[in-house]
Formats: sequence, structure tokens, C-alpha cells
Amino acid sequence: MTAERAWWKEAVVYQIYPWSFNDSDGDGIGDLQGIIERLDHVADLGVDVIWLNPVYESPQKDNGYDISDYRAIHEEFGTMADWEALLEEVHDRDMRLVMDLVVNHTSDQHEWFLRSRQRDPEYEDYYIWREGGTDENGDPVPPNNWESFFGGSAWEYDEERGEYFLHLYDTSQPDLNWRNDAVRQDVFDTIEWWLEKGIDGFRMDVINLLSKVEGLPDGDPDGEWVGSEHFINGPELSSYLTALDEEVLSNYDVMTVGEMPQLTVESAREYSGADGPLDMAFHFQHTKLDYADGKRWSVGDWSLPELKRITDRWQDGLAEDGWNALYWENHDQPRSVSRYGDPDEYRRESAKLLGTFILTLRGTPYIYQGQELGMTNADWDTMDDLRDVDAVNHARELLDRDGVDGYDDVRDVVGYRTRDNARTPMQWDDSPNAGFTDGDPWIQVNSNYTEINAADQRPDEGSVYNYYRRLIRLRSDRDVLVYGDYTDLLPDHESVFAYTRSLSTDAGTERVLVVLHFDDGTDTLDLPIEYGDATLLECNYDHDDADPGTVTLAPYEARVYELSD
Repeated sequence: MTAERAWWKEAVVYQIYPWSFNDSDGDGIGDLQGIIERLDHVADLGVDVIWLNPVYESPQKDNGYDISDYRAIHEEFGTMADWEALLEEVHDRDMRLVMDLVVNHTSDQHEWFLRSRQRDPEYEDYYIWREGGTDENGDPVPPNNWESFFGGSAWEYDEERGEYFLHLYDTSQPDLNWRNDAVRQDVFDTIEWWLEKGIDGFRMDVINLLSKVEGLPDGDPDGEWVGSEHFINGPELSSYLTALDEEVLSNYDVMTVGEMPQLTVESAREYSGADGPLDMAFHFQHTKLDYADGKRWSVGDWSLPELKRITDRWQDGLAEDGWNALYWENHDQPRSVSRYGDPDEYRRESAKLLGTFILTLRGTPYIYQGQELGMTNADWDTMDDLRDVDAVNHARELLDRDGVDGYDDVRDVVGYRTRDNARTPMQWDDSPNAGFTDGDPWIQVNSNYTEINAADQRPDEGSVYNYYRRLIRLRSDRDVLVYGDYTDLLPDHESVFAYTRSLSTDAGTERVLVVLHFDDGTDTLDLPIEYGDATLLECNYDHDDADPGTVTLAPYEARVYELSD
């Protein structure tokens, strides 16, 4: 069955993290005019959509995900006029602009929260307030045992109101009370306000956390995220998202993608299937491959067969109803070359291989800034180098463990896992600060910017950047790479991931074969594939042609073939 066509299915999305993309005024922080200055780099890549991380007014306790005014631009990024100029420039280049939607929580500096803590009758129930209890010693304890994703209790006592408020993330990010009709209406009005300004959709931050179980019971103390069984995919979530779609989103031709922690294929079909309120959703199963014993603040080995099982589950599970959101990197994930490739000996090859993977599967690919250059994780020598509130909080927790003497004991895991790896400045050239700023950058520049930068790669046909360009063009030219069926040929092979994409049309059947070698050695094998003729469409090594029957694969080699009977 061929999926119904849609522009967002055929699109490739490029994510811009404004803090770190380009600084136009020398204050060390990226801004909207800086993005405009570098738009041609994005447009030349061939992408169709830009996803812009939050630029709203914010105290910036969590780099913009703590919003204090949804209808204003944070002054360090520019003005509303700058934002309007950006939108126009994006549209002039035949691209679309998608904004971040953060409505599970606000900043504690938002007017709604300031009035709620004062028990203003209009806003008293805009957030989730509860009285605490006492333990056996008579000491105060929070209303339940839920934990913040950033560590510690999910409750904070507010002296002014005399109650605890719920914050599933930082203490500066109180959760909105979506049971309140007035909250939902204010959020819907804000969403419509932005759509009327001409944006093309939303990436919805932790959108499956909106509904909390009535009574807020204690969670399993041994769970992956204590309490999450009571606030992820809660009982009213479907009705909230359906109302948002019916009352607002369905009136516009927009793209919606939900960030959904602990998402399953079954839930994805419910929320983003043909009859669901969203177009697609991000899951995190492949980003947990390198967790040791399922723990986020640890590092373990990962296996290719497990990546295949996850990929097969999602490719097959959404084949008839739903659509995948494909990604390796974003502002919350370490650099993919440093996790799943080889950042030292085979950086270019493994960066190209990873790009081949997301650009040849069924779904909408998302490319994070710098991924198209093969940017890597940075070195975080001291705690003072870190800017990520999540990493700092968890580093402190790790330091409190028995047997830990200092930061050097936890440096490897913190440095590997911190979100700061994705937030180092974009590496534009080999000038000071990688061409990102004339001032002092808000976060350190990766020291390898003289070897990895856009200025060197754009004219180099063999670069990671130009490989991405060719793959994006290949995907846009062949419907089989968008809508074709997926078949895993070697589900148990330890180092080779090979799959076909096939699409039947009135003109016949199109078939593409993708072969990916996730290893730093060589492999020779026979592929279980029948074909008449084969044309090598793309490869990250120099081959004039290469028979896909018996293949000898170099380290991190990627091949894309067109097959005919």
C-alpha cells in the first residue's frame, strides 16, 4: 500500500539551535540576523524545512525551553522584526519554518505563574499545586515521589504561595495544569497567533507529558523515570491533542511532530497515524542503545543487530498507518559520529554512513546543524566548562556517590552524555571561534574547528557536506526513497546493515538497495538479493561501479544501488 502523499513526508528538515548557529553582533550568542546571514548554507544543502529551537522571551535557565512570554522574542536573539525578516528570507528560498512549541511547562517568570503563586483567582489553578506531607520525623516531604528528568524531586516548595508546584524538568519550569479549560484556551490562542504570522508548523516539546493521572499517586521507585507511568501518555492526552488539531491545526497546512519520551509503536499509531492529531513523532529507542543497564548517565556498548531490531520495529510498525521521524542528532543528543561512528580514524566515512542511514529509510529525515559537516563531541575538562543544566545536575549527583573523589572520576560519562556536545558553536571556518562570533562565545568552541568547518567542505566534492547534498537530491528525485517499502536483508549480521526500498507504480517497480558497514575492518559477503542490473548511485568511497552480489566493504562503507530485474 502506497502512503498518501504529503509535502512533509517528502521534506528534509534542518534543525537550527539559535544560541550556537551564528552571532551577528559580537555578543557571543547566536541570533536571528546571524541565521539570516548563513541561510544560503542551509538552502544549498537542499533541505525543505527549518526547525528553529525556541527564540521566545525567556530567562534562559534551560536555553529557551523556559518561556516567560510566548509572543515576544528574547532580546539576545533580536526583535520581532528580525524574526519576521527571517521568516521572509526562509520562504524566499522555498523553504518552510517550523517553530518549537513548549506547552507542558513555562518559566517561573511567566506572568501566569507569577499570578498563580499569588493566588490570583483567574490564574490560581494554571499550574499543579499541592500541599506536602511530613515524614516519621515530622520533616516536610513533597506531595509524591515523582522525580525531575534533570534529577531530584519533581516538586519545589514556593514560600509565597505556601505550597509545592510540580516541575518535571528544572525547578524554573513549572508544569501547566492542562485540566484547566482556561489554560488550554490560552495555549490554543497562542498557537493560532503564530500560525497567523505565517509559520509552517510546530515541533512539540515533550508533548505526551500534558496529562497527569488524577490524584498524582506515587510512582515505581525503581522505574526509568520515577512517576512517569502517571504522567507519560496520561488519560486525557488524546483528547487534548485531538482538540488542538480540530480547533486550530486542521485549519492550516502545517507540519507537526511531537517529541514523546518512552514512545512505543502502538502509541505512535494512536497519536500520529492516519487519524491521529499529529503528523509524526520522535521516539528515543535508538538513542538508548549506548546506555549501560538502561541508565542514561552511564556508557555501554551497543550492537548493530539491536539497532536493526529497533529500525525494523518502527519501519514495519508504521508501514500501514503512521510516519517515521528519522534522526541521529538534535540539541539534546551527543554527536552521532562520536556515538555510532569513529570520530578519530574514520570520521568522514562514518559521518557519511550515518547520513546515508537516515536519508534512505521511510520517514522524514531531520539533520541537526553541524551534522552535515560531521561535527564531533567536544572535550569537557572541568565542571566550569559545562553549560547544560541537566549535565551539571547529574554531574553533582554522580559526585555524591561513594568512591567518587572528584570530577575526573565522572568526566568521561558526563563529557560523553552532556547536551553541550550538540551546543558547541557551528564551525563555519578556521578563523578564531570558528567564524561563529567576533566576541567571547557563550560556550566553548570545539578545538577541532580548524579541521572540520563549512568553508573547507563546501568546495570539496568529497566532503561530508557535499555527500549530504547528493543524498538529499537523490531522495528528492526518487519516490522509492520516500514512499517505498522497507525490507531488512541481514537482520542478524553483526556489522552489515543491508535493506531494500521498493515501490510499485504504473511504470513498474522501483528498487533501491542500501548497504551500510558499521565496522572499522573489512567484510566480504554475499547479499541475499536477486537482480538483473545494478547501478551504484552513491558511495562514500571511490568506486566506478561495484557489484552488489558479492561485496567487499571497507571501514564504514556505505553504498546505495538502483536495481532492475
